[in-house]
This record gives sequence, C-alpha cells and structure tokens, in this order.
Amino acid sequence: MTLNDKLKGRKIFLGSKSPRRNQLLSDLGLEFEVLGFDVEEDFPDKLKRESIPLYLSSLKSKAGLELIQADDILITADTIVWLNNQVLNKPAHAEEARKMLNHLSGRTHEVITAVCIASSTKVRSIYCVTEVQFKSLREEEIEYYINHYKPFDKAGAYGIQEWIGCIGVEAIHGSYTNVVGLPLKEVYEELLAF
Repeated sequence: MTLNDKLKGRKIFLGSKSPRRNQLLSDLGLEFEVLGFDVEEDFPDKLKRESIPLYLSSLKSKAGLELIQADDILITADTIVWLNNQVLNKPAHAEEARKMLNHLSGRTHEVITAVCIASSTKVRSIYCVTEVQFKSLREEEIEYYINHYKPFDKAGAYGIQEWIGCIGVEAIHGSYTNVVGLPLKEVYEELLAF
C-alpha cells in the first residue's frame, strides 16, 4: 500500500514556502498542496540545539492549522545549523553570510531539522540530526558562493545541494535530505503511522 493510498481522503498541506522542501516532498510521490503563510521565527533565548527547530516547527503548525479543515494534515518544518553550542540562522546580508561560512570552514557542524505533522486531533513532532564536515574554504570560494548563489534564505548561509556543497563538503554522517531541509525517511515513516 502506497503512502497516497494510506492517506486517501485526507488533504495534505506543506506549510512552507521553501522550494527545497516542496521538491523533497514531491520526491516522496505524495499528493499535497503548499500552504504559504508567515510566522515570526523568534524563539526564547534559553532554547538550545533541537529545542529550537522543535519550537519553531510547532509554532508554524499552530498558525497553519487555523487555515485548513479538521481532517487535513499539515506538515511544517524548521532547520537550524548548530556549531560550538550556538545556532547559525539565516544570514541577513553578505557580511553575515561571509562570517558564518568562515565559521563553518574546516569544521564539523550539525544540521537539525524538526518536523511537525498535525491535524485538528493529533500532533507528532520529530527531529533529525546530521553531521556535516566542511573542508577549509578559501576566501575566493566563499565570495564566489555568496555572489552567485545568494544564500540568505538558508540556515548557516549555505545549501548543501548548491555549488558550495559540491566543492566544500568532505563528509556527511546521517540524512542528506535532512540537510536540504526535510528528513524524508523519517517524514515517510511518520506519515505512514499517522
């Protein structure tokens, strides 16, 4: 039985404007609609590591559930980059992106994505952690990436599926799709159980 068979009669919504999450969910062969809405991505300072994306994906879920019917299923997610006990969010400008990429250079960091799958009667939250090891990046590589790929909508100022991932990532331990923005194996299993 396919996932679409299992969820027959229920509308699935992806509560994300991310083209990467949209593509990943499409890769599962799932029939869904994109639900675009805005949420302030602020979180309490006391939150650390996976607590941050768990909090934010839940916040997005609460906002999105108000826009759908009772039997519908909503998928929301949030991804952070975690290095040296601090979160690297989306950079506001080129200088911030440059600083983040220099910080990631030659180090191993964690990419943590939390996913909230919810309906009016049920909520399931999961998270996935992947370790990503970068080579030592040259200044000209960082400049080229910032100027040609505009990484301002990406946690940690990079997209692993883009040029910087091709030339800069030495090793990945864990889910690749998690680093792109949605841990597909985990989402698939959760939807089957939902």
